[in-house]
Amino acid sequence: MRIYIFKSDANKELRAFAGDSAGSKLPSHFRPWHAVGVITPERAPPHNFARPTIEKAINEQGFQLWRMKPKAE
Repeated sequence: MRIYIFKSDANKELRAFAGDSAGSKLPSHFRPWHAVGVITPERAPPHNFARPTIEKAINEQGFQLWRMKPKAE
């Protein structure tokens, strides 16, 4: 499965994994979403996230949300 990575403009720390390049199932209240990357089947997800957990969430809900830690100043 290709996993697409999206960033929310409504919440700067919010990211999402989705199964389609359009992010059609991402929550609308965090729109607009922008694609920022793709994880091919042979690549590991970022930040040591478990691929089986991400794929399960995508299959069940259409996406998985996650937050980036705010950058220290």
